[in-house]
Amino acid sequence: MARTDRLFRLMDALRRLPAPVTATRLAEETGVSRRQLYRDIATLRAGGALIDGEAGVGYRLTEDPALPPQSFSRLEIEALVLAVGELRQTGDAALEAAGQSALARIIATLADGQSRQAMHTALRSFRAPPRPVDFTVDMAMLRQACWEELALDVRYRDLKDQVTEREVWPLGISYSDGALMVLVWCCLRQDWRLFHASGIESAALNGRSFRPRRVPLLRDYAVRCKSRA
Repeated sequence: MARTDRLFRLMDALRRLPAPVTATRLAEETGVSRRQLYRDIATLRAGGALIDGEAGVGYRLTEDPALPPQSFSRLEIEALVLAVGELRQTGDAALEAAGQSALARIIATLADGQSRQAMHTALRSFRAPPRPVDFTVDMAMLRQACWEELALDVRYRDLKDQVTEREVWPLGISYSDGALMVLVWCCLRQDWRLFHASGIESAALNGRSFRPRRVPLLRDYAVRCKSRA
């Protein structure tokens, strides 16, 4: 692993994991030996990162030179923690992990008092996670197709058990209780469609791009929904 990548992964682990983090845990997270980890800690300290702790005790990132200091009101901190906690309701493990990682980086930039507030928030989600959504579509690929405006060839089974194959332009993903929906522009019907993710039996990038149609299509869809309300 390149030295820069290794140091980046170490900083990410220090931001993300509950402190103090043992050297053994950090070594596992970054894929290096404990001896190499000690050298990397020293390198980060020399670069300006304030890292408290020592071997046998654990490490805590107290100041991160890569992230500018930030300040939030107590209610803003509570809102952030609550929003990230609610991500588990989506049933999308990768999305939940991304939210936790982002929150950890934000907390790492807070002053000590605000950091403690983030650890002891009053507003929390105690809802049990939903039943796992039974779907086979690759969510990482689906997100990529939305972001990069890439067309998909899909095989879809609807609620009436009818199967169709078509090209679609994925526009967005909707998370709600008990359902994971995908908003698409259907090239077959020349209209918007909401697909249940569980009904997408297969999906593959076909090499065609629909850029820059995504934003206008989403805007028009929102207008249509508003007119029907």
